[in-house]
Amino acid sequence: MHYQTVAKILGVLLGIFSVTHLTPLLVSLIYGDENATPFIISFSVTLLTGLLLWAPNRKLKKDLRYRDGFLVVVLFWTVLATFGALPFILSPAYSLSITDAFFESMSGLTTTGGTILVNLDQLPESTLYYRQQLQWLGGMGIVVLAVAIMPMLGIGGMQLYRAETPGPMKDSKLTPRITESAKALWYIYLGLTVSCIFAYWLAGMSLFDAIGHAFSTVAIGGFSTHDASIGHFDSALIETIAMIFMLIASANFSLHFLAWRSKTLTPYFNDSEYRFFLLVLSCAAFFLVALLIGQHVFDTAFEAIRFGLFHIVSVVTTTGFTAGGFAWWPGALPVMLILFSFMGGCAGSTAGGMKVMRVQLMYKQGRKEIVRLVHPNAVLSIKTGGQVISEKIINTVMAFFSMYMLSFAMTGFALCLVGLDWVTAFSAAAACLNNLGPGLGLVADNYAQINDAAKWILSFAMLLGRLELFTLLVLFTTTFWRD
Repeated sequence: MHYQTVAKILGVLLGIFSVTHLTPLLVSLIYGDENATPFIISFSVTLLTGLLLWAPNRKLKKDLRYRDGFLVVVLFWTVLATFGALPFILSPAYSLSITDAFFESMSGLTTTGGTILVNLDQLPESTLYYRQQLQWLGGMGIVVLAVAIMPMLGIGGMQLYRAETPGPMKDSKLTPRITESAKALWYIYLGLTVSCIFAYWLAGMSLFDAIGHAFSTVAIGGFSTHDASIGHFDSALIETIAMIFMLIASANFSLHFLAWRSKTLTPYFNDSEYRFFLLVLSCAAFFLVALLIGQHVFDTAFEAIRFGLFHIVSVVTTTGFTAGGFAWWPGALPVMLILFSFMGGCAGSTAGGMKVMRVQLMYKQGRKEIVRLVHPNAVLSIKTGGQVISEKIINTVMAFFSMYMLSFAMTGFALCLVGLDWVTAFSAAAACLNNLGPGLGLVADNYAQINDAAKWILSFAMLLGRLELFTLLVLFTTTFWRD
């Protein structure tokens, strides 16, 4: 393990992150909300720490090994959440404990969207902007941004890129060079964000709200500048815009790149994963709306369609926006929504969950085994996108699913042990592991009412979900640390 190389990279990444504190500082000065000092201190402390890690190792020219990449990613997300919590701790506008501040920071960076802050409409604009910015940075992964400038460090970035984006599609590259791939991702990400801002602004949001909600929408985050989330605006047009961009952001970003380069929408229609995603989402939406209408949850069929469609898109994509909430819906409807969040968006997107690719492969594997019962001697294979999927990938997917369900069960059980009721515990476990945000019970609106032990457990679950299990869990094995 090249610890000096890891420290050097971590120092550079902290230096990059320190600069992001200057934007909310500017917002504070523009709005005069008297909340500038916490961001000045946070910028200084973060930059100084980064320099202390980088300076002693600045002349080091060792290559970054694959194992080092995992350590850098896990350390950075943990350290980033720690330093990202500083403005919440230092702000005089509210009194947050270290636990609450870390939870809020981790929730933002992992794009979970579960908050412990209440009365958002009365908070300083700089704080509201900072929360949205955390999600925007975490959406694509600030590590991928750093990969784009890795040549400045004198070391390659592929190890970081693979560690940051685990999954069935992790080895695919948009361009031959990893640096160019990272840049392409961020150009697409920035372009979508600007488009979303413009659409929200034309639909009636203020420029401040448009920027904040575009950050959350494209990042599949769910933080809002208002307690009522998207429901604050009570606008079907704004909800429609949100749905469109949530669906766009939940697609594999390589599809956006291919569509832009070929100037056609063909890549979306040809991609089996995205087609499967839209098919499942359409079936879920039809079923949900039918139940809402049949059980007379809303006064009119139009309202059932409007709010049903919005919430199913928001939950399946793991964004977590609400327009009136869904926890109060009768029967098993809220539970059904939470369960759909386990699928999440496509591999290579900013969404959470297990990813559509894995669900699709598990479905095909299940169908294959059923056919094998009828034709035991048949030679069967699983294909997606016209390519045969190897048994190695299928085994990895099945192992991932097993570990994901085990992580969910253990997280829910741990939350019960620290005093949460089972509805709150298991819905919170699902919401944080899937990076969804809103749950049921005490966490339907926010996470302010749960105890500190539960918040630390859920913070770990957020990171576990954001890094898709293996990137984090591999650090807990003796094999990883053995030379």
